[in-house]
Amino acid sequence: QVRLVESGGGLVQAGESLRLSCAASGTIRSIGAMSWYRRFPGNQRELVATITGGASTNYADSVKGRFTISRDNTKNTVYLQMNSLKPGDTAVYYCKSVISSRPGSWFEYWGQGTQVTVSS
Repeated sequence: QVRLVESGGGLVQAGESLRLSCAASGTIRSIGAMSWYRRFPGNQRELVATITGGASTNYADSVKGRFTISRDNTKNTVYLQMNSLKPGDTAVYYCKSVISSRPGSWFEYWGQGTQVTVSS
C-alpha cells in the first residue's frame, strides 16, 4: 500500500511564501513523475507543476517565475516552493505521483490535499 501525505499549507498574506511537501510511503520500488494540482473554490482544477524522474520540470503559466517544484528521491518527497503568493492562488493543493511497487506495474497515487489561503 502506498500513501502520499502533504503538509505545509496555511493562511498567508499576499506576497508571502509557503513551501508544500508531499511524502510517499509504503511499498515503493520506483517513483516516476510527481505533480502538484490545485482545486479552486469554484471546483476548477489546474495542473500547477510536474517534475519527472529525470528532474525535468513544467509549470502552469499562472505560476511560472513564482513557484518551484523539486524532489528528494532519498526521501520520496516532492516539494512546491510558492513565492509572491496572490489571492488567486487560494486553493486546495494536491500532489500526485506515479509509483511502481513491483516490476512493470505503475499506478497513480494522490494525496489528501492541503489548503492554501492567501489574503489580500
